[in-house]
Amino acid sequence: MRLIPAPAGSGIVFRRTDLDNFEIPANGRNVAKVSYATSLMRQGVLISTTEHLLSAFIGFGVDNVIVEIDNLEVPILDGSALPYIEAIQSTGLKSQRRRREYIRILKPVEVEEGSKFIGVYPGTGYQIDYLIDFPAPIGRSRFLGDLQTGAYADLIAPARTFGFREDEPTLRDMGLIRGASEECAIVIGNGAVQNGPLRFADEFVRHKVLDLIGDLALAGHSIQGRVVAERAGHAMHTALVSRLMKDRSAWELAHLFPEERKQESTRHHASFVPAHA
Repeated sequence: MRLIPAPAGSGIVFRRTDLDNFEIPANGRNVAKVSYATSLMRQGVLISTTEHLLSAFIGFGVDNVIVEIDNLEVPILDGSALPYIEAIQSTGLKSQRRRREYIRILKPVEVEEGSKFIGVYPGTGYQIDYLIDFPAPIGRSRFLGDLQTGAYADLIAPARTFGFREDEPTLRDMGLIRGASEECAIVIGNGAVQNGPLRFADEFVRHKVLDLIGDLALAGHSIQGRVVAERAGHAMHTALVSRLMKDRSAWELAHLFPEERKQESTRHHASFVPAHA
C-alpha cells in the first residue's frame, strides 16, 4: 500500500493498482458490507477493513489522499492506527490553498437497534461519548473526548483491535485477517486476554472510538458536533452515516480556520478523558 498526495477537493480515494488503477472514493455511497470490518465496493471491486486507515486520516487531519493498494484488504499492521500516524508524521503534511470543510450538525440524528444506539448532535469540536458493554474480560467502559484537541495520536491511535479466538476460523473463511497473528490484535480466549499486556487499561473502548472515527469519515468530512454511541459497532456507525447523508436538513458544510478550531477546543475540552461507568 502507498499513500499519494491528492489535489485539494479530492477527498480520500482508494486505487486498486492490481485492477487497472480502479478507484473507489471513501464515502457512504460505496459502503458494501459491514460486520467485523467496514468494506467499500464500487462496480464489484472491493476494499476491505478500511476503518483504521480512515481513522488515522481524520485523526491527523489528512483531507486529500490517494491510497494505492494491490489487494482487497488494507494492511492490519499492529491492529491500531499508530503505524499509519507514524508514517504520516515522518513524511509530513502540506497545507493546500483551499479552506477545510466540516459537516456541522444542525439537529439530532439517531439510529437505534435493540440495546444498541448511536446519535449525533449539534456541538463544538468533534466530541465523542462511547460506551461499550462486553462479557469479561472486556467489561463495561466509557470514553469521553474531543478529537479536535489534537490528542488522537497519543490517546486513540495506539489502541488495537480485539477479537475472540473462537471467531478466527469464521474470519479466515470470509477472506479476512489472512495475515493476522497475535502481533496485530488483542486476542481473547477462555475469558482472558491471551497476549497482554494492554496498552491502556481501557484499550477496548478506545479502539471502538478509533473505529467510530474511521467509519464516520465516510460522511466525506470531519464532524463538527457531538457523537454518542452505546454498544454500537461498524454496522451502527455506517447506518448513522447513511441516515445523516439522507437528511440534508440535519447538517451543513462549514469552514473553520485552524486558529479558530484550536480556540474552540481549548475553551471547551482540554483533552480526551477516559471515564469508567
